[in-house]
Amino acid sequence: MPSRDMLFEGGRVLVDNDRFEAVSILVRDGLVAALLPQGDGPDDAERVDVADRLIVPGLVNGHTHSHGALGRGGVSDDFTLEAFLSGAAWLNTQRSVDDLRLAAELSAVELIRKGCTACFDLFVELPGPTVAGTHAVARAYHNAGMRAVVAPMIADKTLYQALPGLLDAFKPPLRDAVAALSLPAWRDIMAVCEEAFGSWPVPRDRVRPGLGPTIPLHCSDDFLRACGALSATDGLPLQTHLAETRMQQVMAARKYGTTLTGHLDRLGVLSGRFSGAHGVWLSGAEGDLLAQHGAGISHNPLSNLRLGSGIAPVRRLADAGVRLGVGTDASNTSDGQNMFEAMRLAATLSRAQTADPADWVTVTEAFRMATEGSAALLGLDRVGRIAPGWAADLLFLDAGYCHYTPLRNPLDQIVLAETGAALREVMIAGRLVLAGDRILTLDEAELSRRARDAAARIDAASLDVRVMNEAASHVVRSFCRAQCAAHPAP
Repeated sequence: MPSRDMLFEGGRVLVDNDRFEAVSILVRDGLVAALLPQGDGPDDAERVDVADRLIVPGLVNGHTHSHGALGRGGVSDDFTLEAFLSGAAWLNTQRSVDDLRLAAELSAVELIRKGCTACFDLFVELPGPTVAGTHAVARAYHNAGMRAVVAPMIADKTLYQALPGLLDAFKPPLRDAVAALSLPAWRDIMAVCEEAFGSWPVPRDRVRPGLGPTIPLHCSDDFLRACGALSATDGLPLQTHLAETRMQQVMAARKYGTTLTGHLDRLGVLSGRFSGAHGVWLSGAEGDLLAQHGAGISHNPLSNLRLGSGIAPVRRLADAGVRLGVGTDASNTSDGQNMFEAMRLAATLSRAQTADPADWVTVTEAFRMATEGSAALLGLDRVGRIAPGWAADLLFLDAGYCHYTPLRNPLDQIVLAETGAALREVMIAGRLVLAGDRILTLDEAELSRRARDAAARIDAASLDVRVMNEAASHVVRSFCRAQCAAHPAP
């Protein structure tokens, strides 16, 4: 039976992500059916007074990793990315299928509480993805009421196999231990992905599959070609970590004789379905190449700062025509899933790169990147804007909260001050999922209990791996410093 129309009256609404207007929002069948003058609307609609609310579209997270929700506090505060990959791998071992679902549910709760209604989740399952694990993550987002692209993060080479010369930097017995690590063959990984996607356990209107080849260096050329081919055949969004660190570009020049983007272009991986996460060390030529293919970049400033990766050249990429979104990255490398913070940094970090305001990322640009821009990376149509025919994914902010007192320029005050503290209700596809400071779709108290138990079990079971990881990270750090000093990135 169709649900009753809802008419939200009296609020200030961000129309077309451009301006606030005093209009009513008519929601029908999960969509914004109309924006009407105050006082108008069908007589049989359920009327909701939102006179004390600022209403904006839900934020869209262009890049995250749900597995990080069970890894909080496990990442050293002096890790670079490569040190993290070697030193914190233990956080993702000893996990069950139920742990994967739990981590995704924990991520979904935080995302919703911080105004995020959709995400691109590159979750990891070691040593490789399973159908059960992939389906567990999909069900978690479905039950939370979120939109999501669920993309197994996949690779057929370990860090120690991926970086030329790294194994030679180790001495026995540690060298023997890291050399013994392995991942499944790429054909086996692709077979699992195809089976998981072909038997998708939830409707694809909100939660859909995607592909996440983790880092190009960690994937054989045949594997990357296969990912690109499956993306093209099934219309799947594909995302990889692209030029996140200087070390990745240094190794690309050494391994491929070109940039990471140039290598992906040779393999036929770039397309309008492709997005790269981070893009900190992309050259101007790479930006042009991405734009030519209609590809995108998810700007993830929180983790770029946390891991010392740098500040992405967002203005240069935007000027080149690259599609841009905003992401949080994982809760263990950015310490949270706060898209309000990520959006604010997307705007303000550009001011640290140049003194010329003409080259700054504006408030409006940052907001559009965090809504429509990220939605495009997920392959979502008509998501990220309040307009007739668009998804009824709505955030209701308390207009009387301190951020908005006095209220002069609502969008500026949202992008530059909001943390999620003023968020009162969240709607996704016409359904309220947060109200009264309570998640309506999941049991947060039960999730918290399960998370404490799971973390204690994982920590206890991973002691030996953790010791090896910590020893390996010291070698990896020294190797990366030496490589970057000896081989400047192109």
